[in-house]
Order: sequence, then structure tokens, then C-alpha cells
Amino acid sequence: MSDKYRLNYPKKVQVGDISMRDGMQHEEQYISLEAKVYYVEESILAGFKHLEITNFGKPFIMPQFKDADDLLKRVRDSRRLSRRGIDMDDIEITVTTIRESAIDRAIAAKKEGWGPDRIGMMVSTDEEHHWANSRTTLPEYWAEAERCIQKTHDAGMKFIAAVSTIWGSPISGPTKFEDALEFAKRWLSIGADIVEHADHDGSAPPDQVYRYFSVLMEAIPNPKLHLAHFHVTRGWGSANVLAALQAGIEVHEGVYGGIGGQPANFLDGVPVPGTGDYYYRDPNSVGLVSLEDMIVMMDEMGIETGIDVDRVLAIGRKMEKTIGRRLRSESILNGRIPKEPREEYKRKGLKERKAERNEAPGQLYPDHWPETVELTPEILGKK
Repeated sequence: MSDKYRLNYPKKVQVGDISMRDGMQHEEQYISLEAKVYYVEESILAGFKHLEITNFGKPFIMPQFKDADDLLKRVRDSRRLSRRGIDMDDIEITVTTIRESAIDRAIAAKKEGWGPDRIGMMVSTDEEHHWANSRTTLPEYWAEAERCIQKTHDAGMKFIAAVSTIWGSPISGPTKFEDALEFAKRWLSIGADIVEHADHDGSAPPDQVYRYFSVLMEAIPNPKLHLAHFHVTRGWGSANVLAALQAGIEVHEGVYGGIGGQPANFLDGVPVPGTGDYYYRDPNSVGLVSLEDMIVMMDEMGIETGIDVDRVLAIGRKMEKTIGRRLRSESILNGRIPKEPREEYKRKGLKERKAERNEAPGQLYPDHWPETVELTPEILGKK
């Protein structure tokens, strides 16, 4: 097929697994430390090299992450990974921090030899949304972030900086994505290593995703500086990934089963601070882009990810058992697109019927039909 009819997108991308952080923060039942360790190990063995695995925020707000220290230590010391020849120097482990106290905690952990490789903070272009997440004004937070970036780099860690409410805010409504472009520039100007461009509540339709990332790539054309992060509340997740790909974005992330969302307000039936009121009616009908669906789609598009597709699907099926419900990945249910004939579904008698009618194997049209056809102007609507 002529390239004239092909979509334009990167032929090689980086995909991160953020299931154990962004996925788990929304779960209302505690997921055991052993399960979290297992899934981090499985993802690494499947080929993921960039994983966000926990949150250093205050455990009384998000008790799902009360095991953060133990999880990091267990992953760093994993005998299973070392026996499989995994060099942890090739793996980038990320921890979400949000405030300076959590940054300090991550730095202390790094000095002890088990801390993360990358930590991050987040701003929202809507100051009301930002206040709800951080309890600071934007100028106050920017000053704090600038200090934290310097601290992070001094400790030998990378810094990921998120921009939220790019396409709208669940609190204040419409936003201007020109503000998000300026915020991205501000993050880079004070030393951030990469900017996560986030749709944290599923507000972005695909055309606006393409527009934003296209303008972004004109203003800051280094694709290594940008990470696309999509929540899914209205079913647009894969479409938004495709729109970002067409704009040239090479770094993406997702979660197994499409789980995740705002921090849970309950844990094991006990009310916890969490988010407060959710931004949507049914907390089980939302989440992030499904890793399984994203990886299968990219594989079908010929995009190199370095990820074992079949292993990812197997992990997703196990994740449903761990979480205890049907999750939001279509590929978990339906698998990959078949690449070979499926003999078990063929109906008997076709070969014999064609022979009976003197049709050649593979013949598609009656003998008296022309080899090719030309459609009339009337059919084509030209008259």
C-alpha cells in the first residue's frame, strides 16, 4: 500500500507501567504487598523498563500505600529478577511525591540504597483543582517545586513534572491549553527531566489531544521530554493514545485492566480521607488507559515497544483475579488478533462444494464476470 494512505506515527515508543501506583490508589480493598511485588516483577520480566510503583504521600490519606517502603526494598532485592538476569540499573523505578516532605523521604531512601530512580510533582492549570490536590497556591507550589528539583538532582535522581487540567477541569470547567504549554515550559526551565501531560479526569476528546500535542511538539520538539497520560471516563482512551501518536509523542503509560482514578475514600470498608467527593458517578467505571489494549494496538500497528504482548495479556488475566472483578481491558477478554488460520472454526464442505461447481481454489467471482470493474459516474455521484 502506498505511504499516502498510512497514518503517521513513531515506529518505536516507550511504554511505562504505572499500575501499582495510579491503578492501586483507586482500589477500596487493600492489595497485599506480595501481590504488588509479584506484578512489578512480572512487568519487568515482560519488558517494561519504566515503572511507577507507589506513592510517598501520607498513608493516612491513602493507606493503600502504607507498604511503600517495603515494596521498594523488595523490588530492589528481588531474587527472582536477579536469577532471570535483570540488571536493576536498566530499570527506572518512579515514586509519586506531590509535596516536599515526600521528596525528602524519597531522597533519604535513595541514600539508603533502596529509593526510587525518579520522583515527581504535579501542577494543575486550574488553581482550584491544584488547591484540592496540594493545598497550596500555584505560586507557592512552583517555588516549592523549584527547590525540590534541585534536591532531587543533587541526590542523583530524575524529576518527572506533571501538568493537569490541560483539556478541562472537573472543578472549574473549561481551561485554556495555552496555559498548559506555558506550564510545560516553566517545568523544563526549572530543571524537570520530563513533563507528563495528563488528562486526569478523562476530559480530552481525540481532536483536542492531537491539536495540543501538535502545538506542543512545534514549541518543544524533543519527544523525549513529553509523556502522554490519559484517564478514561468516556471510552476515549485508545483514541487519545492514537491522536498523541499521530502528533509524534513517543512516551506513553497505562495500567493493567484500565483500573485507577482518584484516591479511594474507603479501604477495607473503613472511610479514609482519600479524594472526598468523586468527580464521577460510578468509581468502578473509570480508570486509565489499559496497558493490554495499548500494547496490543501498538503491536498491530507495527510499533516497536520491546514488550512481550502475550505475557502482558497473561498478567492482565491474573490481575483480574487479584482485584476480584472483571476489569476494563477488552484485550484481556478477547486476546490478540489471530495471525494464522483457525482450523477449529472452519465449517466442513467448502472444498467439496467448490469442486462440485467447478470453481478453482481461491476463486472469488463467477466465471463470466470481468477481471476488473469500472464504476459508472452515476454510481460515483459525479452526475
